[in-house]
Amino acid sequence: MSARRLKGKVALITGAARGQGRAHAVRLASEGADVIALDVNAGAATTAYPGPTADDLAETVRLVEAQDRRIVAREADVRDFAALSAVVTEGVAELGRLDVVVANAGICSANLSWEIPVEQWQETIDTNLTGVFFTAKATVPVLIEQGTGGSIIITSSVAGLRGLPFLGHYVASKHGVVGLARTMANELGQHAIRVNTLHPHGVATGMTVPDMQPLLAQYASTLGPIFMQSLPDQVSQPEDMAAAVAWLASDEARHVTGIQLPVDLGTLTR
Repeated sequence: MSARRLKGKVALITGAARGQGRAHAVRLASEGADVIALDVNAGAATTAYPGPTADDLAETVRLVEAQDRRIVAREADVRDFAALSAVVTEGVAELGRLDVVVANAGICSANLSWEIPVEQWQETIDTNLTGVFFTAKATVPVLIEQGTGGSIIITSSVAGLRGLPFLGHYVASKHGVVGLARTMANELGQHAIRVNTLHPHGVATGMTVPDMQPLLAQYASTLGPIFMQSLPDQVSQPEDMAAAVAWLASDEARHVTGIQLPVDLGTLTR
């Protein structure tokens, strides 16, 4: 049974078509929030797994509406500031306000650092770091003008706190959002706007990163152990991350800002 901790609130979620983004949308709706959802509905040029689709986003809409909540869902690329801003404007106009921002959209691919193609580096940074900056730039003025505080939650990764091998571009982007979040937490505290980052390990989503497997096999005895978790589960579920997001978004975490919250099966304890 939901605690309905977000009744009367509106949450914007990027990367909402599937995986963690969909889980966030459904969980926050179950807590009482209306939702502004967006996703690119296309695959990335430099990743080895299929991207989200319009049907995926439509399923998120169905699941949120099944919680008896309203949702404004649009196709937009977080790398496109004009398109992202238009979704924010339209969503706030329809739903009346904005309280929670979940900057979740991201991509991942694998290579040794010096072998990352230039295009792969650029697309990863543009999506995972610049996309978060654009999301903040489009939403923070709304939160400040509204004058009722708010919560910004950025999906980082264990890779945002550790130098994971084979993921130099991803690691750089996820460390980058941690620095951005820390600065924004300081700047926005005076407006009662909290900014925190979430740090999963492996999560069972469509972001499978098949190009990682040959590297893990090749370096199994040297670099592989850094990926080991402490808890017996091999992977987290999107709903595990959504539970943490719901807490960070709620007034139960009203004095929590500027933190890096690991939900990582204990990988960072090793």
